[in-house]
Amino acid sequence: MDIFEALHTRRSIRKYKNQDVPDELVEKILAAAMMAPSAGNQQPWQFIVITDESQKEKMATAHPYVNMVRTAPLAILVCGDLTKEKFNGYWPQDCSASMENMLLGPVTG
Repeated sequence: MDIFEALHTRRSIRKYKNQDVPDELVEKILAAAMMAPSAGNQQPWQFIVITDESQKEKMATAHPYVNMVRTAPLAILVCGDLTKEKFNGYWPQDCSASMENMLLGPVTG
């Protein structure tokens, strides 16, 4: 699938199969995230892969828009690492770019 087809046919999934996500796919998703551009190539992100049910429950309780994580087999938490900032204030855009790559990379590659 090319990038434009992915953009035009994308959809949100909030119901998940009850099966593990293969490690190879998780690695592919994280590799796509790490290829995102960032201000000054600072790459101010940290990724936490969460499969533990109690940790996913804590996420769903802490944030009103991630209830679906309760039934997902896996979650990836994207954290801005302010100790890596070379240029103040760009980490939200940088982390957003990494998340966009996570969404599009696996379907286009």
